[in-house]
Amino acid sequence: MAAVTFSCSLSSESTGVDTQELLPIENVTLPEAFELGETYEIAVTYLRPTTCHAFNDIYYLKQGNERTVAIVSTVFNSNGNCEVLNDTVLGATFDFEAEEPGSYIFKFWKGKDAEGQDTYLTVEVPVN
Repeated sequence: MAAVTFSCSLSSESTGVDTQELLPIENVTLPEAFELGETYEIAVTYLRPTTCHAFNDIYYLKQGNERTVAIVSTVFNSNGNCEVLNDTVLGATFDFEAEEPGSYIFKFWKGKDAEGQDTYLTVEVPVN
C-alpha cells in the first residue's frame, strides 16, 4: 500500500474531479527521547500549495520500530479557481505512544527527488 500511495500522483486539475494528494512535510517537532509507556503529541508543518488543497488525514504506517508519516490532502479541482499559496504553512498533530524499548525511526515524507524517488526526513528517537 505504501508503494502505491507514494509512487503515483493523485492530482488531476484538468479532469475537474476531486482527488487526493500527498503534501511534503516541512518541519517536525519531536522530543529528544521518549519514556516507555508515555504518549506524545508529534507536530508536523507542511505547505498548502493552493486554495484548492485541504487537509484530509495523516498517513501513518507502522513497520517494526519504523514509522512513515505523510500529509494527505484533498484537492478540490471542480471549482476551477485555485490560487497559488506556496507560502502558507499549516500544522497537524498525531499522538504516539512509546510501546517498546530501544528506539523508533520516523520517516517524514518530503516529496520526490529529480529521479522521482521518495525522499524523507529521517529521525531516530531513543526510548529511555
